[in-house]
Amino acid sequence: MIRNSAIRVAIVDDHPMVTEGIQAILESYDDINVVATCASGADILARAEALAPDVILLDLNMPGMNGLSAMELLLEQRPQTRILVLSMHDSPEYITTALSYGAMGYVLKDVPTDEIKTAIDTVMRGQRYLCIGAKGSLVPDEGCEARESLTGREQTVLLQLAKGRSNKEVAAALDISVRTVETHRKNIKRKLGISSTAGLTRYAMEHGVLQGTGAFL
Repeated sequence: MIRNSAIRVAIVDDHPMVTEGIQAILESYDDINVVATCASGADILARAEALAPDVILLDLNMPGMNGLSAMELLLEQRPQTRILVLSMHDSPEYITTALSYGAMGYVLKDVPTDEIKTAIDTVMRGQRYLCIGAKGSLVPDEGCEARESLTGREQTVLLQLAKGRSNKEVAAALDISVRTVETHRKNIKRKLGISSTAGLTRYAMEHGVLQGTGAFL
């Protein structure tokens, strides 16, 4: 499929030198339009709908709202947006957590400049991208998908579902769309390897989710 317009990119990082450097690199490409640079998760959340970015380059460690929280809310707001994490951290915990929250890619900040463009092109094709440094930090494990952790919002949705509430009731309680609840429900089932609502309820009971309501709301 051929795009007739430039890829709309937003850069979110609280270090001006980082955002300015990446912006200068990306603006050298004719098929990329840097629509905004933001210094916080709250800033991009407030502007995302109007900016309509195709790709958001997102730092994880920022003051106030961290990158993971921002990512979760951004994907609720604009599920079609690709999130590409730019980070200085190469630990497996950072990488797997970012991917479980919905990131399409993970790139270390010390990669060659042209690799950021490669990462953007890859996630725009709907494929996951991990830079060499990030790949090297992950130990191959065929069972890793089954052990993906639930995000904070997924835990909240699981709690609501375990109480026997319908998708519509959960949406009203959390002030999100029914479609968003359905997406969370699907991701929860995939991550936990559970296919039925009864299975979700049983999991919630066995793992103390229903007893620990205050932790998830």
